[in-house]
Amino acid sequence: MSALSILSSGMLSAVGLSAPASCAAIRCALDNFQETRFIDGGGEWQVAASVPLEEPWRGRAKLMKMAARAIAESLAAVPGIDCAATPLLLGVAELERPGRCDGLDNSLLRDIERELGVRFHDASTLIPRGRVSAGVALLNARRLIHEGGHRHVLIAGVDSFLNAATLSAFEQRQRLLTSRHSNGFIPGEGAAAVVVGAPVRQDAEQLICFGLGFGVEKATVEADDMPLRADGLVQATQEALKDGNCRMEQMDYRLTDNSGEQYYFKEAALALSRTLRVVKEEFDIWHPADCIGECGAAIGPAMLAVALAASRKGYSLGPNIVYKLGNDAGERAVALLRYQRVGAA
Repeated sequence: MSALSILSSGMLSAVGLSAPASCAAIRCALDNFQETRFIDGGGEWQVAASVPLEEPWRGRAKLMKMAARAIAESLAAVPGIDCAATPLLLGVAELERPGRCDGLDNSLLRDIERELGVRFHDASTLIPRGRVSAGVALLNARRLIHEGGHRHVLIAGVDSFLNAATLSAFEQRQRLLTSRHSNGFIPGEGAAAVVVGAPVRQDAEQLICFGLGFGVEKATVEADDMPLRADGLVQATQEALKDGNCRMEQMDYRLTDNSGEQYYFKEAALALSRTLRVVKEEFDIWHPADCIGECGAAIGPAMLAVALAASRKGYSLGPNIVYKLGNDAGERAVALLRYQRVGAA
């Protein structure tokens, strides 16, 4: 059995400084998009989704503060967890991201530990894969728990697009939503974390990750010379369905990291047409970035927090969820989630 159970969550976003607050706002389709002090190419203030902390931290210091708080929230909900025996898998921005903060790879993990006053297991590591980081972390957590003997693994992500170099680069690539460009994303920032473990007894309520798949898309969002067929997402979806011994029509809804660009919605539609072989009257797609903006590596754990809250509070569209991640380099990850209710087999 290689399934994982998502035990708890923590989250800081533009719409809430905790997982319950953020998930409630996302459920109500609230956002906190505001004008920033950055000016776009049309001379207008750039709209973004920033996390309102009590002090004006910026850059790497703010990433550390946000990550530490999300991690602390998720840890507090798991009584008796031993941090020294728990690896931390922390997703951050891709190495090639314009405007990426210096020092992330060398000391961010240690600084988070100092902020929290704890030391995590030596298997802790950074995963610099942007939005796909959480998918890679789920795969690594599966190995650490089922092969390495760890009781718990902490999956977290922290990221921010709110710096001048990043905004300028993405605007030049016509990726940002600005006063002069409508097909783009609203930049954001945030942090989220979940604690995962092996599934507990079958009669316990729990959100289980029971399938994982990965793929690579050659026709990336900036590859204008190739037709998009969604091959990478199809491959990842098919692998996840095979891994979970499941069919697409058995799933109830989709949870995705799409943040506003037409490319990713087209990709999702193409992939669905190639993997769903039975007509479904409804197969809704949730994209929390509509409320919290494009927050890079933070979106994966944030989506797990949304899935956990929706399942526990009963407003999920069903127990079976297709969870999709993809970064600009073409890496794709798909996980299958199932909420097991009391008494369910």
